Order: sequence, then C-alpha cells, then structure tokens
Amino acid sequence: MYSYQLYSSRNYPPLAKTLKMLAEVGYKDTEGFGGLYSDEAALAALTEGLKANGLTMSTGHVGLPMIEEKPDFVIKMAKAVGMKKVYCPHVMPADRPKDGKGWRKFGKRLQKAGAPLRAAGLGFGWHNHDFEFSGCADNTVPMFQILKGGDDLELEMDVAWVIRGGGDPLAWIEAFKGRISAAHVKDIAPKGENLAEDGWADVGHGTVDWKAIMAALKKAGVKYFVMEHDNPADDRRFASRSLASAKGL
Repeated sequence: MYSYQLYSSRNYPPLAKTLKMLAEVGYKDTEGFGGLYSDEAALAALTEGLKANGLTMSTGHVGLPMIEEKPDFVIKMAKAVGMKKVYCPHVMPADRPKDGKGWRKFGKRLQKAGAPLRAAGLGFGWHNHDFEFSGCADNTVPMFQILKGGDDLELEMDVAWVIRGGGDPLAWIEAFKGRISAAHVKDIAPKGENLAEDGWADVGHGTVDWKAIMAALKKAGVKYFVMEHDNPADDRRFASRSLASAKGL
C-alpha cells in the first residue's frame, strides 16, 4: 500500500488543505505524526479530515513519552483513525546511549513500552534515522542492538536515512526480513543539489536505487510504503511525482 507521511507537509497548513491535495493526486492512505493527535481536539479534526477526503491512516508515529505515559490514549487514537501499526520515530541526541549495551537496554525499554499496544492488537516498532547505523565507540551498530533488545519490535525502515548513515539497505533488508513491516520511500539528491530542500529529492528523481530496493522490500513481505520528504519546496509536486514513480517500480 502506498502512503504519505503527513510530516512532509507540516510547513503547508492547514491539514484540511493537505488531505484534499493528497486525495486529488491519488493517495488513499496516510501516515500520521505526533502533532496531529496531540490531544482530543486534534484527533477529532484529523479523524474528520480523513473521512471527508476518503483517506485512511494505516500507520503513525508517536513519541516515546506519550507511548509510555498515555498508552490508553495512543490506543484510542489508533483505533479512531484505523491505524494498524505504531512506530516510535526518534530519540534526541542527549538521550541516546553511548554503547551497544545501552542501545540494547533501549530496545528493551521500547519492548516494554509497546506491550499495551501489542495487547490491543496493534503492531509496534521503531522508525530509524541515520544515527542507528553510524556505529558506537565499542564498534557496535545501534540498530542491531535495538532490535536484539526488543525481540518483538517491528522496524519501519527509512531507506534514505540508512544510506545517509552509511548502511547498505539491501543487506539490512536481508538481515531483518520478517521484522520490517513498513518502509519510508524517500530519495537523496545528487551531491550538491537540492540544498534548499536539505539534499532530499522526489522519489525516482534522486540517487537511491529504488527499483532494486523496492523489489527486495516486497520480497521481504513489507506491506506499507510511505512517501516522505523532510523539506519539500512544493509538497504537491513531491506528493504527485513520488507516487507516480513508486507505482512505476
């Protein structure tokens, strides 16, 4: 299923406008992020907007503090929008472990935090950036330790961040097939290009070998493919061109 991470359009409010645009260019599914369901009022607006535009929200990002402190609300939110998978998306630099033992402990923390969500029938896992692949002082790789510490954790693989972190996405797909339940489909511009867009590119218009990677992800059983761009100069351009590219793979 092809989806759209609404974080890509955070700089193009209001939400109602974004949802209408996505429906117009052909999306059926979306992925949420924390600010869209920070409280009851935000959740109500999101639910109404999705319904009005014929959109679903199969996956979503939720910060670890909310998952740990308000699991009942996270479950309520997920059920309200029809979410099947919840991914914890980030940990701030100051809170990141320094070695493999610390990252494995962090994986266990995630495992514990996700227990109420899994009990409610939701998939739960981690969404990577680049720092999980850059290695620690003790020569361990954080991503490996996180998944080893959290036996039941799923992974939403952000392929472009794996590459920026120095990892080989094809090798990681092979290593963790069966645990990768979703993927962020984003692209990297050639070096020195798209600097105003933080070096990202529309899917199919950058340097990532999406033909090979998409084939490997599908072979590994990945179901959700989420278009994302961290800083598009034109979110409609990004949304439409990326969906067209993904469908052509």
